[in-house]
Order: sequence, then structure tokens, then C-alpha cells
Amino acid sequence: MNFSNAQKLAAEALGSLLLVAAVVGSGIMAANLSGGNNGVALLGNTIPTGAILVVLITILGPISGAHFNPAVSLVFALRREMAWPTAAQYVCAQIIGACAGAILANTMFGLAPVQAATTLRGSGHQWLSEVVATFALMGAIFGGLRFNPPAIPWLVGLTITSAYWFTASTSFANPAVTIARTLSDTFAGIAPASAPAFIVAQLLGALLGLAFWSWLLRPKAEQNR
Repeated sequence: MNFSNAQKLAAEALGSLLLVAAVVGSGIMAANLSGGNNGVALLGNTIPTGAILVVLITILGPISGAHFNPAVSLVFALRREMAWPTAAQYVCAQIIGACAGAILANTMFGLAPVQAATTLRGSGHQWLSEVVATFALMGAIFGGLRFNPPAIPWLVGLTITSAYWFTASTSFANPAVTIARTLSDTFAGIAPASAPAFIVAQLLGALLGLAFWSWLLRPKAEQNR
């Protein structure tokens, strides 16, 4: 199936919007219903995020590839599987869609549409967590592409679901999502001052993932060509 560039960009923007709306909206709902129990709130934030990723990648993947993540688009451009101008367009669509998703979530819960998040996430172990989470995400994507493409929606959804719990940062693993979450001073928010280091860590994790997974998943016969 062939889709126009406009359709692909619309799919990236819509997917990013719904992903962030799910992340932020479920965070607000979880905080409202958890009675102050952060563990319960995190669980309530985790499940919808992983679930919506499975749905969005399944239905929008055939249109745009379902990146919803500037780090993913960057890596595909570096792999020469996407032209750089197209990757730049994807990144713009992702960021715009993600920010719209945060605004939508705030509005749905009766909050100010745009807020400045105040949750500081600026420690070294959280930056390391973002490197690890993004590295693992690249493994899920490249491993799925190599061995089982139809399973990619589940592989990505389950990777992010598990990384919510095994990383100290709760696995943002996405620069567009990080930027968008600065616009919501809620359970899922991140202070604008904390966002740049998170984004650098995510890009580093993506580049490390590109190098390592490309080597690990390449059969010997291909390496000798």
C-alpha cells in the first residue's frame, strides 16, 4: 500500500498526540484514584501507555512506520532507510502532535491547557535510565524487523511497559514525549529544566542501540559481504 507524504505526517502527528494523551491522561487519572499511593499510580500510568502503543503501531504502522519518536526517525535516517528531509518532517510532526496530546489531556481533566511542569528529574541515575530504556527500545524495533515484523507492536508496547518499572526514570525514551510532558504539571510531568538532559540521554541510547543491535542482528553471511 502506498500513502502520500501528507498521510504519513498526519499519522505521525496523530499517533504522537494519542500516545501523549494516554501517558498524561492516565497519569492524571491514576493520581486522582490512587489515594496517594505512588505505586498504584505508576501501575495505572503504565498499562494504558503500553496498551495504546500496541494499538497505534498496529493501525498506523502500515501508513507511516509508526515512529512517534524523533530518536527512531533519526536512527532510520542514519540507516539510510529514510531521507533526511523526510526524517526532519517526521520529527516536526511528532513534536507538534505530542504537545497537542499533552494540551488535550490537560483540557480533558479540567486543567489549564498549558502548564509548566515542576517535577524535577535531573539526577544521573535517571539519565542513565533513559539511555538504557532507549537502547532497549531500539532492540525491540530492530529485533522485530529482523525476526518477526508482525510482532513489533507488542514488542514495543511490552518494552515500554516493562521499562516503566525497571528504570528509575519510568522510561520516557522519546524526545517528543519528553518535550510534551513539560506542558503538564501532573503525575507524568517533567520540569522544562530537566528535559534537555533527558533528550540527550535518549539520543545517546538510540545511537548506542543503532551500533550494537545492527552488529548483533547481522548474520555472519551478511557481515562478510
